[in-house]
Amino acid sequence: MTHLTEHSLVQGGRSAAFATACVRGGVAAGLGVGALAVLVIVAWISSPFPDSGAGGALHLAAGLWLLAHGVELVRTDTLGGLPAPLGIVPLLTTALPVWLVFRTARSTLDPADETSPRPSPAGALGAVSGGYLLVAAVIVVYSESGPLPADLVTAGLWLPGVVLGAAGAGVWTALGRPLPGREEAAAALRGAGSGLLTLLAGGAVLAGTSLVWHAGAARASYEGIAGEWSGRVALALLVLALLPNAAVWAAAYGLGPGVALGTGALATPLGLVGDPAVPPFPLLAALPPEGRGGWPQWAAAAVPLVAAVVLGRSVGRSTGTGPARETALAALGAAWASGAAVAVLAGAAGGPLGSGRLLAFGPVWWQAGAAAVLWGVAVGLPTALAVRAWGRRVPRPKRPKAPKPPKPAKQPKAAKAAKAQEPALAAAAPAPGAAPIPLDFDFSLNGPSGPSGLEDLDEDEGYVPYDYLPASWETPSASPAPPAPRPAPAPRPDTEPPRPSATAGAEREGEPEADA
Repeated sequence: MTHLTEHSLVQGGRSAAFATACVRGGVAAGLGVGALAVLVIVAWISSPFPDSGAGGALHLAAGLWLLAHGVELVRTDTLGGLPAPLGIVPLLTTALPVWLVFRTARSTLDPADETSPRPSPAGALGAVSGGYLLVAAVIVVYSESGPLPADLVTAGLWLPGVVLGAAGAGVWTALGRPLPGREEAAAALRGAGSGLLTLLAGGAVLAGTSLVWHAGAARASYEGIAGEWSGRVALALLVLALLPNAAVWAAAYGLGPGVALGTGALATPLGLVGDPAVPPFPLLAALPPEGRGGWPQWAAAAVPLVAAVVLGRSVGRSTGTGPARETALAALGAAWASGAAVAVLAGAAGGPLGSGRLLAFGPVWWQAGAAAVLWGVAVGLPTALAVRAWGRRVPRPKRPKAPKPPKPAKQPKAAKAAKAQEPALAAAAPAPGAAPIPLDFDFSLNGPSGPSGLEDLDEDEGYVPYDYLPASWETPSASPAPPAPRPAPAPRPDTEPPRPSATAGAEREGEPEADA
């Protein structure tokens, strides 16, 4: 009975968590609609010539929200009276709803309180997506009564796909971003991601460079469309929202298939074919000129080339330890995965701008995807194999270097001094066979100027002959002079005079007496 009670409590907790996730999905949809509604109402209030009331502004916000999910809108207020489709999605506006769905799904499986019940990953995906799509269905019905109703076919295809994809990415992130078990599958996904990011970054650089090159035409188009400051602000926001589209268009242009500029007009690096139907818009001023393409247009092919090299390098480094077959399969998988992603982005970035000649505008999704696959196979596959071979190369053994001779030991200072004196001693030495130099020593007591005067020394009572002999026959070293002896203290008057020693008496016995 206890087991059944606990099981029922667990089931009840999961049901409550499932319902909470469904509500949170609906709240995420409402936040996205509310953010766009605030922007549209602010633009409507600041406009000096509003075309409709607040109801029209809310219908416009609902249509823009559906357009951000890839849903085509239908313009009913055309000059000819015939409805015209509008299918180019501003990709920057897609970032807000996609991020809201992603964040909701991730936080559903990763709540702050670990003790609270959580739904399963599949349950979280279904609950968040279901709640979001319920609100989206209400908005689709609401837009049918406005000037920009939604196309029901594209609403049934693109809207669930975008929501399920964003919610699935959130669930995958909450589970720790696990990759497939096979090493080549994970390497293929990493390579496709790195190649796609490089391709889009290169497309953004191409679009920006061309827009700066045609800055004069873009400025004239901007000033011609919007005259008031409120209109210029709204147009600037629209241009900002379409900047990712320009990057995708430039990437498709560099891939080779190019972009369609109306029915029967195509712009490729080889040149512009047909009669383009380009409406006045600042971003469209960056399109290439008519005629055959030159080296500036051909340089656009460097973007997919670099992207394919990056794809192959990533795959080669990820599968460098395996066999070549795994590297080749991973490179092929990365090429197909990047091609599928490019096809989806090209389909979202392009679409109809109206009827007639404006029915086909932007890159063709299947052509752009096929070109991305071909670049990945033709360049990415050899690059991956080359990177793998370079990483597995065996370094050649280096030849041992010959040992250097040991340095001579340092000689002491005394030896250096003796070695320095050898030339002087050799010069002073007599030559072999020469007569020896006579040594003449004068042992007489008479100097060159007469007697040496030793008689005067006999008169000194303190004279000792041995004091004039050296203490040793070695060369005296240069040493400081000894301090002078202190004088002997004078004898006290009460003390007796010193007695003469026996030696002094003996010396006096040898002297003649004064009386004699």
